[in-house]
Amino acid sequence: MTIVANPDVNEQFAQTRAAQFEAAQQATADFDRRIAEGKLTPLGNDRFRVTEPGSWDDGEVLLRQNGQILPQHGLDTTTGSAALYSTTPAWHGLGNIVPGGTSDIDEVLDLGGINFRVERRPVLFQPEPESSPIMLPDQFVNFRDDTYAGLGVVGARYEVIQNRQAFEFLQDLVDDYGVIWESAGALREGRKVFVSMRLPQTITIDAEGINDEIIPFVVAINSHDGSSLFQNVVTPWRPLCGNTERFAVRDAYARWGVRHTKNAAERIEEARRTLKLSIKYYDEFAAEEEALARTELALSEFHQVVDQLWTAPDEFASDKTKGNHQRRMNVLNELWASNTDKLGRTAYAAERAITEYADWKTRMRPTGNLRGNNLAARATAVLEGTADDKKSQAHRLLMQVRR
Repeated sequence: MTIVANPDVNEQFAQTRAAQFEAAQQATADFDRRIAEGKLTPLGNDRFRVTEPGSWDDGEVLLRQNGQILPQHGLDTTTGSAALYSTTPAWHGLGNIVPGGTSDIDEVLDLGGINFRVERRPVLFQPEPESSPIMLPDQFVNFRDDTYAGLGVVGARYEVIQNRQAFEFLQDLVDDYGVIWESAGALREGRKVFVSMRLPQTITIDAEGINDEIIPFVVAINSHDGSSLFQNVVTPWRPLCGNTERFAVRDAYARWGVRHTKNAAERIEEARRTLKLSIKYYDEFAAEEEALARTELALSEFHQVVDQLWTAPDEFASDKTKGNHQRRMNVLNELWASNTDKLGRTAYAAERAITEYADWKTRMRPTGNLRGNNLAARATAVLEGTADDKKSQAHRLLMQVRR
């Protein structure tokens, strides 16, 4: 077994970002080489998309400014300053930093630049320059009441969840457990807003073996452009920019989602009750993951679990069906190999491999307004917990393998 101690992902990310920023300040740009290697794809207007799997920025857009490639924080700056509150300085050096944090939600909303309301108005359009505006039926535009920035067009059934309404339910954790607000901020002119708090204990899976440390944060994310649910996730990430907000959702250990509809308030109350169990939930979670980490697993046993999750086609199946199954097995075997390199040949590594496959490697067929946008469809599926049943089934099967 290869023993690897996992550092705090937030610290690791901050160190990477600091190094990137220092390199940018020293003007050590190597644009031509990175473009030639296919690691940067020019998009025009001095913007580049990163195509470097394994890097923090893979898939992100970077900006070339004064001869330097700068990582983008993605924070809202439309009010003249970056919309961010944090207990910890961020890699980009922006935001309102309060060492030790605060337990006052109103202060968090103010410092995080998210103390605004969202209003709705009917959508009007003007067919011709001289014609009178016409109202578009059942379509509304969401906008901020402070900057009047348009945030998105939504349907008649869409219900605005105000920032304070969305986040104040987490106050129970402050009141009951003395938890401090860790971060809060806004992205893309306020289209998406977030808050986070750290649960009071760190979980270490198999301290004498793989030493995989989980630092749990509760993160609530609200959108105002109609693109996603109101989300609550338990994750190892503290959001401080656009990337870490995305990572928080991607690597969530648990999640609750609330649609922007008329029963949103009731669902938020349900989330309030659920989150009260977070502390106890993590005790149970740690015990089960510890058991999986101490359970050795052969490749053949991994395949037996996979076969119960995705039944192999019989001899009469079409070549297409057999080919799809073989491609799935190839990907799962690759994920098994990469996770066992870090975590040993254990049931814990198997669970990580299956989770990664279910969330990010399954084939997508986007429909509706997501047609043609595989990345958005994938993110929406993860947000809505589409693969949660498969992952729960995998966990139960692997718990049965324990010796």
